[in-house]
Amino acid sequence: MEMIHVRLVSPVDLTPRAVGLLTGDRYVFNLVVLPGLAQNPDGDAVECDILAGAANAVLRGLRELELDRRGSIVIEPVEMAFSGTAAEAEQQQLGALAHAPVWEEVEARIRAEGTYLPSFYVYLVIAGVIGAVGIITNSQILIVAAMVVGPEYGAITSVALGIDRGNRIRIRQGLFALTAGFSLAVLLTFLFSWAIRGLDLQPKAFDLGIRPVSTLIDAPNFFSVVVAVLAGIVGIVSLTQARTSALLGVFISVTTIPAADIGVSCAFSSWSEARGSLVQLLLNIVLLIVVGVLMLRFQRAVWRYISRRSGRSDSR
Repeated sequence: MEMIHVRLVSPVDLTPRAVGLLTGDRYVFNLVVLPGLAQNPDGDAVECDILAGAANAVLRGLRELELDRRGSIVIEPVEMAFSGTAAEAEQQQLGALAHAPVWEEVEARIRAEGTYLPSFYVYLVIAGVIGAVGIITNSQILIVAAMVVGPEYGAITSVALGIDRGNRIRIRQGLFALTAGFSLAVLLTFLFSWAIRGLDLQPKAFDLGIRPVSTLIDAPNFFSVVVAVLAGIVGIVSLTQARTSALLGVFISVTTIPAADIGVSCAFSSWSEARGSLVQLLLNIVLLIVVGVLMLRFQRAVWRYISRRSGRSDSR
């Protein structure tokens, strides 16, 4: 049984309407009203549990009352609940809608990933250097390791959400973080690879042009487009379904390695490979953003249709 716990601070004049909205919804349970006990902001404290599949309509109604502006709305996941009434309502009445994403939660998760602390740039640089070692030594294990470390997909989804919501600030911040982060990663990767070349530490196979890992990166083609599109689909679906495992992280982080290969190729004067990797990097970023926007809108449309079939208007 999937539920969320909602805590409200409601101004006194809005409490009757908020409580009426909650009591009138058959998917709201365990409603508690504590008049006048809330402070900062001041008002009435209201708590309840809502079946996750029906939460979008309830949360939208509360926001239409301007409780998020005049009061406060806090949403918490419920790890475990025992309620025969709620379980029966979920199984017999919600149907497929029981598995609908809570869009407020999804967008909050994406916004959290779109916070660009110094660690974002540190991780991106480290991922680039690890990727450079993997390229020079033809180590697929290190390539995967670089993908795991790379944090850039959070910025990409944040830009996609900004486009979807028309938030220019989020778009601008995300694009700046991607541009600055990848530029820094390419620069540090170039300096690292240049030092390797200067000290003659690169393997003989790499000197002889035996670079199977690099060849897969710096030659964008039809299959590159297919992988980027599929990665974008998997990434957004994993976010909406809260399945952000490390394996998904590996699959969707397809931008780290081309950035690393730009630095390596420049350091070894492989200019055609550097151009190919740059095209691959830009192609991946653009496709991931476009697919991200389309998948967000597509999933909303699908769940809106399911909601209408169920007699509710739960999706925004």
